[in-house]
Amino acid sequence: MPLFCRSVSSPVARSAVGLCLAVLAVSASAQDAVAQWRPHLDLEGKLGNKRNIGEADLLLPITQDARTLYFANVRTRFDNEGSREGNFGLGMRRMLENGWNLGTYGYFDRRRSSDTGFYYNQTTLGIEALGPDFDLRANAYVPIGTKARSLGDTSTAALSGSTVQVTTVNREERSLQGLDAEAGWRLPIFDSEARRQLRVYLGGYRFSGAGIAVNGPRARAELAFEDLDWFGRGTALFLGAEAQHDDARGSQQFVSIRLRIPLDKVDGVRSPLSAQARRMTAPVVRDVDVVTQSRVASRLVETATSTANGQAFTLVTSSSTPTAAALSNALTTAGNGATILLTGTFNTTASVQLLPNQTLTGILTVRSASGYTATINTGAAINAVNATRTLIVDSGGTVSGLTLSHTFNNGTGGQVILVNQTATDVTIANNIITASQSGNNAAVGVTIASNSAVIRDNSITVTGNGFGTMTALAANAGTNTLTVANNTLSASGGSNNYLVSSWAGTTFNANSTGNVRNSGSCNGASASGSVVFTNGSHCP
Repeated sequence: MPLFCRSVSSPVARSAVGLCLAVLAVSASAQDAVAQWRPHLDLEGKLGNKRNIGEADLLLPITQDARTLYFANVRTRFDNEGSREGNFGLGMRRMLENGWNLGTYGYFDRRRSSDTGFYYNQTTLGIEALGPDFDLRANAYVPIGTKARSLGDTSTAALSGSTVQVTTVNREERSLQGLDAEAGWRLPIFDSEARRQLRVYLGGYRFSGAGIAVNGPRARAELAFEDLDWFGRGTALFLGAEAQHDDARGSQQFVSIRLRIPLDKVDGVRSPLSAQARRMTAPVVRDVDVVTQSRVASRLVETATSTANGQAFTLVTSSSTPTAAALSNALTTAGNGATILLTGTFNTTASVQLLPNQTLTGILTVRSASGYTATINTGAAINAVNATRTLIVDSGGTVSGLTLSHTFNNGTGGQVILVNQTATDVTIANNIITASQSGNNAAVGVTIASNSAVIRDNSITVTGNGFGTMTALAANAGTNTLTVANNTLSASGGSNNYLVSSWAGTTFNANSTGNVRNSGSCNGASASGSVVFTNGSHCP
């Protein structure tokens, strides 16, 4: 039984199976009579620049006379990208006295998309005129059943003036209706009755639907060897090359080899078929796929109304808040527990103070009124010069997604981030933190004293000019309980350079791991635990 008859499961396909079995029975009885055209199986492999395709193609004569053939054609096809397709067709060809073979056919096609795994059905109707020197073919492809499948929603967030807008795009995959056609010419290299023939073809295709268009040219060449001496009567070998191009799928090229295997014994005393008669069982040429493409089905643009967990947030831009005093005022206005999303670059010569439980961030997941969420990264930065501290963080505070730089000169020293003494539940995450000391004082990336805090996924770099102590992370006097994870730490250029400087009362939690160690050494001790680096070393 053909593979297609055994592998389908939908109601439409099960009906096709029944028809397939009936055709097999009719075909078998037809072979009891003397017939010019016998059943055969074609096996084809196509190697392409984007995918490789395998195919089994079964042709079954149903009934025939001296000039007319009615046949069934069952195909199964697969590629190395996960696509699967089955085609079940019925066709008719007739030899005319003038040397042309005219044919028509219809197929039911079912394909599993390689990208999404969805199934699509279509019908194919085709006509052909095959002559001794020229060929003409045309096919129409009509989707049936479910033509579109949702690929889901994708939301993105972006700044729009003084608001954050969420754009939600729904994409769908859709099967397309289409047409293709080609004209061919037999190169007069071999005699017209020879068992070897070389033909070239030029054509084009257009598939469309719901505003999608896939169209382009197609060219191919086929070298046929029929009634192979080493395999016997009824066998054939086809060597092919094909190229096509469209904007949607780009350029595709294939080389192919196709072997024809007769499925019953060919009578050796029977006269060889003429070239015209042999062409009555030429492969039906049609597009190898149920063509599908994805498109934007809908687009919704909304203003973000809250964070992902439903809390209000405040957007603060550097253009409207150009000074440290203005930024501090904006934080005070927002109030305790507020989430502040920064955008732009803030330049300051004074420290900026966070209120308790405030979040200051350049990365925020927001929610629209319809409930769609998206994450925005504004790339916000704060550049400080001789401000002693860039940011001062209080209990429950979070600093995340910011680029923080501080330049110390003229003997000034300090920290980029200072966590207030006795502050608890502080988070410093996903920041790029740099301190540059060109004088002779100390510079610190992050300083913590008598606190509980999480410092994770930051890049902290402190460089000096030959004087002072450079420290990436300092856990100062008091009792600290810290988690330090997945940071990149570096301290260099000072008289002393410390990756981590910790007080004896500091406890590093067990998950203080995954840190990357660059230049610098360890200083101090801990009550328990260590900051562990990916190279196996640790501080203290």
